[in-house]
Parts: sequence; C-alpha cells; structure tokens
Amino acid sequence: MDSPSPHPAVLPAPGSPDAPGSPGSEKPPVSRRYAWTVFALAFALMLTDFVDRQIIVATFPLLKEEWGLSDTRLGALVSVVSVTVALGALPFALVADRWSRAKSIAVMGTVWSLAAMACAVVGNYAQLLAARAAIGLGEAGYGPAGGALMAGLFPQRLRATVVGALQAAGPLGVVLGVFLGGLMVPSLGWRMTLAVFAAPGLLLALLFLKVREGREGRTPVASPADAAAPADAAPIRTRGALAELFRSRTAVASYLGGAMQLVVLSTLYAWLPSYLTRTHDYTSAKAGAVSAAAVVASAVGTVVLGYAADRAGAARARRKLTLPAGLALLALVLLTSAFAWVPAGPVQLVLIVAGAFTVTAAVGPVPAVVMDVVDPKLRATALGMVTLIQNLFGLAVGPLLTGWLSDTLGIAAALALMPLFCAGAAAALWTASRSYERELRTDADGATPQSAAL
Repeated sequence: MDSPSPHPAVLPAPGSPDAPGSPGSEKPPVSRRYAWTVFALAFALMLTDFVDRQIIVATFPLLKEEWGLSDTRLGALVSVVSVTVALGALPFALVADRWSRAKSIAVMGTVWSLAAMACAVVGNYAQLLAARAAIGLGEAGYGPAGGALMAGLFPQRLRATVVGALQAAGPLGVVLGVFLGGLMVPSLGWRMTLAVFAAPGLLLALLFLKVREGREGRTPVASPADAAAPADAAPIRTRGALAELFRSRTAVASYLGGAMQLVVLSTLYAWLPSYLTRTHDYTSAKAGAVSAAAVVASAVGTVVLGYAADRAGAARARRKLTLPAGLALLALVLLTSAFAWVPAGPVQLVLIVAGAFTVTAAVGPVPAVVMDVVDPKLRATALGMVTLIQNLFGLAVGPLLTGWLSDTLGIAAALALMPLFCAGAAAALWTASRSYERELRTDADGATPQSAAL
C-alpha cells in the first residue's frame, strides 16, 4: 500500500489498551513471565524439530555405505523436508489463523515426532524419503504459528528480537543433531540415532494444548459498508489473504532475500561434516564437533544480528534491512575465501565460523518486517508465506544443489560456488529497504510504529 486508504482504519476506542499511541499499546496482553514461559516452551519444541530434521546428516556415511547412495540422493533426504514444509506452510498457517495457533502447534508437533520415529524402522531408501517428507509435513505450520503466537505475546518493539531468538532454536537443534549424531552413530547405529529424539518432541507438542494465546487487537481496514465493524471481524478470505501477502513490495523482496540467504546456510548445515571428513580426514565425531562450532556461531548470529537490526531500525526503519544486506555481502567474502582460496587449516575454519555467523543476519528481520507490512489478522499466514518461499527456494535448494554439484565437480568446488547466493540476497534485501519505511507508515492500523520515525 503506497498511500493511505481514503477510508480510515477501524481503531479501538481512544484510551483503550489497544489504541495506537495509548500508553498500553505496546504492552503485551499477558504477564511478562507467562510470555517468556511460552517462549521457552516454543524454543524447546523448535529445538527438537531441528534435531529431528538435521540428525540425518550424521548418518550420511553409514547410509552411503549400506545403501550405496549418491550425494544427490543423500542431499534429497534433507531437501525433501524443506519441500513438504513449503507445500504445507501456507494452508496450515491459514488454519492456525482461523482456529488456534497453540493447538495447531500441538497437532503439528505430534505428527512430525511420529514421523521421526518411523524413520528408524524403514526398510529402504524410498521409505526413508517418504518418512522424511512426513516430518516436513508436520513441521510445515509450526514456524508461522509459533512466530504469530510470539507476536501476540510480546510488544512490536521486540518483534525482530523475539522472532530471531525463537529462530535461533533451529541452529541449536542442528548443533545437537550434528554433534550428538556424530557421537551416537558409531555406537547406536543410524536407526536408533534417528529415533532417540522423537519422544521429547511429542511431549513438548502436547503441552501446547494448555497454552493461552495473546490478544492481538486486530484492526481490519474499513469500507463505508463496514465502518462500524468490530475489531474482531471475520477473517479475510483466502483469495484476499493471498493478494495481501503480495501487495507489499517490501514483503515480496524480503521473501526472496531471506530465501537466497538460506540456500547458503542450509548448504553449510547439510554438507560441512561431509566436507571435513572427505577433505580433512576427520572422524565423524571430530567433524561433528567442528561443524557444531559453525552452527553455534550461526545461532548466536541469529539472535545478536536480529537485535542489532532492531536497534538499527530504531534510528531509521530501513536499516533493519540494509544491515542484513551488508552482512550478506560480508558472508559472501568470508565463505568464498574459506572454500576457494584459503588452504585447509585453522584460518579456514575461522573464516567458516565467521561466515556462518554473518549469513544468519536476515533470519530475524525478514519475518519481523513482513509482519510489519501486512494486515495484523494475517500474521501467521504471512509467516506461512515466508516459510513456503524460504523452504522451497532456500532450504530445499541448498542441500540438493550442493549434492549435485558435489557429484559433478567435487564437494570442495560445490561449497566454493554456493556462497554466490549471498549476492542475490543482498540485492533483494536492499530493494526491500527502499519501500519499507513508506509501507510501514501506512500499516493496517493507520499508526506509525516508533521504528519508522526518521
């Protein structure tokens, strides 16, 4: 929306807790302690989610030997999860917006935990691929529903920080999957390794049946026919919802920028252990430990750089996007240097860890920015679109394309080429920053958030 609507937004009564500019407008609808308790529960569930998703990487050497799999087929075991996440994200997010975000999380967590158990009892590659696809189907709506749930519990000024902190559970889950998997596979075998983390996820998912959701003060834009409509009017229809998600130039460019950044991040997560064992002759445990250091750096980067984007955006809103754009270019330099020019050794490992830190700069800001420029009623749906695009064109692309390049050119060359996606991410995020301030000032509630002040 490039200019204010000729019809004013239907706003809460002046002086009410939800009224823009009122003293309570930035206060969450639940206690701070309760909000952070729900955050901790959501963080723990996302942690098990990514353990279940990523622990397969630690089993690659055994699967390659037992079933004679190519790198392309191994990469597909990671990418198929992202594909099914992408396909299910939007419809499941629409369900979460219309039904219950907390209960949706409980159902989806149950599905992916049962699918993770199934991975341990498959008899061939096709069955394992199908079980992995089922994990992604269960995970599809969790990110959107979880992010929207957090948005209803915390004030807007903390949105990128909180969403970024929640997303940091992903890299930490990858750390546990890669590191513990590297330790467990030699002694327990790949089947038990895949099964062991499914039960905690199931328990955490069921706890969400008791979660109380926040009140978001939704404010649909009025027309002359519905000027008196209540703030909790019926949700936007699906066709209108999809139009709203692509109305914003900022949102569209942010979708693409975040996806291209995740191409590079998913490549590191999936193939760094194999790179270290093949080119450095590391044991699986040592490769898992070194890879875990890189993943920890990415988790720290998700939180620290999300907070930095919030702080930069407080001075001028567009900096919430220009900062991660600049850091994407830095990640390109660091990772290309590490895999293409610097010989194996401590300096290379430092560059890889530094690149993993900076490549996560857009993880928190992108969903936060998208929520800033779409109708508040569609927060989970908007995050569903973020999830769809980032998984289908980001997380699914990295492992599979790298596996194909590895079969064709070798794993070292593949890892040297993949950071080029960071250049595209930087261009898309900079493009999004050009329209962000204008669209933020004409958000659906008619108010100018504090971060948009120049």
